[in-house]
Amino acid sequence: MSATNNPGKKIIRTTPRATDKAPAGSRKSGDTGTRPLLYGRTHYILMGAGILLIALGLVLMAGGSMPSPDVWDESRIYSPRRTVLAPIVMLSGIAIEIYAIFKKA
Repeated sequence: MSATNNPGKKIIRTTPRATDKAPAGSRKSGDTGTRPLLYGRTHYILMGAGILLIALGLVLMAGGSMPSPDVWDESRIYSPRRTVLAPIVMLSGIAIEIYAIFKKA
């Protein structure tokens, strides 16, 4: 009796045939898994520069402390360095990050 004559019988293979293809996400046993990097050296340099600019903006925004805890000095809190310069530096760092991510290799 063959499997084609009897519809209730199934043939199960334990070894793949030579014509069978491997699944899309699988690797062969000899494959080391090395693929080229997604980004190049210039991308990583630009990303590092963007991160440094963002960190510099945070440091500029943090500033110093008041000389006396009893005195409120608005000129220190709302100085142009904290309200204008630091956000510009941080936004430029974010812009560099976006450019580095979307830049073609």
